[in-house]
Order: sequence, then structure tokens, then C-alpha cells
Amino acid sequence: MNADGHIPVLLYPAVDALAIEARPDGIFVDATFGRGGHSRLILERLGPGGRLIAIDRDPEAFAAARALSDSRLTPAHARFSELLATLEALRAGRADGVLFDLGVSSPQIDDAQRGFGFRADGPLDMRMDPTRGIAAADWLARAEEAEIREVIRNHGEERFAKQIAKAIVAARGRRPFRRTGELAAVVAAAVRTREPGQNPATRTFQALRIHVNQELEELSLALPQAVAALKASGRLAVISFHSLEDRIVKNFMRAEARPSLPERLPVRAREMPSPRLRIVGHPQRPGAAEIRANPRARSAVLRVAEKVA
Repeated sequence: MNADGHIPVLLYPAVDALAIEARPDGIFVDATFGRGGHSRLILERLGPGGRLIAIDRDPEAFAAARALSDSRLTPAHARFSELLATLEALRAGRADGVLFDLGVSSPQIDDAQRGFGFRADGPLDMRMDPTRGIAAADWLARAEEAEIREVIRNHGEERFAKQIAKAIVAARGRRPFRRTGELAAVVAAAVRTREPGQNPATRTFQALRIHVNQELEELSLALPQAVAALKASGRLAVISFHSLEDRIVKNFMRAEARPSLPERLPVRAREMPSPRLRIVGHPQRPGAAEIRANPRARSAVLRVAEKVA
């Protein structure tokens, strides 16, 4: 556990997957620094000539990275979609490993002022980077009911999306949403049945966070850039936390490991396109002990691939 209470998920499996011991003086990228749990373990294993690029779009996470006094660490404030441009600007060269931890960090969730959660009332913001983009409250104020419904259904996999969207539009007609507690109360009243152990607003808040931060689009843009940034035999490790993310990661790795051709196209074996990735092992999930210590880890999945020479 970090000093701020954040517990890195799948800490050792993810860092083990980077195979740092094979290239201790290599270049590694933690594309989601968060509060530095994975980065600290990477630095422990890096040799004196190694380098770690720590990237995060959250200004608070970037500040936490800058606070680490290690000459091998280079922090960068950037989005996933800016991965290659960031590495080029830093003149980092090709990387030996890239790690993505796609989860929202505990400090983000637990800080009511960030607006990610509903357990404590706070401003309805939800932006990973409050200096860029549109806050959840502002988007809800002007989005059409159909758009709200589609976001909640597609990004939250919420079966009551229609009822929730209708309730949101009716409520904002009386008073604009400004607080997380206001939205959570409206959603709770619109959800007819509750899942055991889950707040009725959980899926709606997840959906709005994903939409506001364009998380799925950013991930889809980042994965090809990560592969392009890797050296031959470099490792890509991705920890996802819900089915939408994991589906993107799984399909990307499978496609890169098995290039497809149009059906019935006559191609000689030597003309077949080479795969860019080799999938390493099977997907890994937290064990029972880790889930007991950190219930937020229960949905995590780690997938690993290696760039083909």
C-alpha cells in the first residue's frame, strides 16, 4: 500500500511480466503512473543505467511522479493518445516494456472534490485532467436524452438506462446537476431493482466517467502506439477492470498476433504478413488473498504480449 492508501492491483504479476531482469538497463514506460505503485517496483528492479518514463493525464498524479527523487525517472503529463509524441519529445528511444493500469486510483475515487464517486458528496466533475475537456455536470446539462441513454447503456451496461436518462432530463429541468449526491439520488430513484452489494448509481457513474474522459477511445489509440514504441521482444502489459476495456485489449492483442487476410485471396506462405505480437501466457486475475485485501481488485485482468522480432 502507498502512503496515500492506494493499493496497486496485480503489482508483482504486472511488473514480472515486463521481464526487467532480462534488460535491467533498458527503457520502460508506466503509462498510468497513478500514485506510483507499479513505478516504484519497476525502479527497484531497474539497473543504474535504466530509465522509466512515468506518464499520467491527471495533474495530481503527475505531481506525485515529480516528487519521486530518482534520476532514472522521467515524469510526463499526457494522455494515452499522446503516447508516441510524448516519448519522441523526451527522446526516449524504443522501449523495452510498456505497462497500462487502466483502473481509477483510490485517491481519485476517495477525493470527493474530483467527483468520481457517490459515497461522499462533491462537485460533479469526473475529469481525469480537470484542466481539459468538459465536466460531467456540463455534459449532462446539454446532452439529449437519447445520448445520455446510449452512454449509460453502452458504457455502463445498465439495463435501466432508459429510465435513468428520462429521470435525469426531468430533474435537470427543475435544477441543473452540480453535485454527485444529486445525481446519485436521481439514479437511485429510477432503478427499480438493485444488484446485491452494489449501489444503484455504480453503473451510471462508471458510464459518465468513461464518456467524459473518452477512456475507450484513448485506449484504442494508445495500444497501437505502445506496440510501435516497443523494441523487438519488448513487453506490453495491460491491466483492465471492466469488460469494455478488456474486450478492446483482448481483441487488439489477438489481431496483432494473428494478422488476417481477405478470404480466398491466393497468398504464398512467404508473403503472409508477420504478426507484430506474441501473446504471453494466459490472462491473470487477482487471487483470493489480494481481493480480500483490496476488494477493488476483484474485476482486474492482466494481459501480456511480446513484440515479435
